[in-house]
Amino acid sequence: MRAVVLAVLAAISAVNFAATPLRGAPPPELLFAFDNLRAISSWLRQHGREGYIGADVADAMGIALPDGESALPAWQRGFKNDEVLRVAQVLADDARDFILFMVQRPDDQVYFYLSTPNGGLQKAFVSIPSKSLVVPLERGEAELGWRTEVLYWKDRSETR
Repeated sequence: MRAVVLAVLAAISAVNFAATPLRGAPPPELLFAFDNLRAISSWLRQHGREGYIGADVADAMGIALPDGESALPAWQRGFKNDEVLRVAQVLADDARDFILFMVQRPDDQVYFYLSTPNGGLQKAFVSIPSKSLVVPLERGEAELGWRTEVLYWKDRSETR
């Protein structure tokens, strides 16, 4: 009887362990992002042009500005294809490690995706300038758009 109880407890423990995600194991989106985001960040620091992240975007993304500053210096690259403008930015100082992707479409919608090389997608929203509207993106839509941008910029970083 004692052996049966021990076997049942062991089976329950094994099932609970299998159903519980391992602590410290990154979610699938991070496995996709780690190397790509690090490569993009490094490429922007080496081949980016001087630019800035404006206070309005920084505020919407939750990026703190130093007192009295209206913008953050950044390294950036931008490309326009078929009326879609894409810009990727990293801060010029190494104090905070994040990448901001911006996609401006001709339909008056501007998508923003904030990510970190070690944390993946952090925040995403769409801005509609003509309506002075900023709307957070649903998680599924945000992840799809973000993955598209990561792949786009990964390809760009490998060709230039």
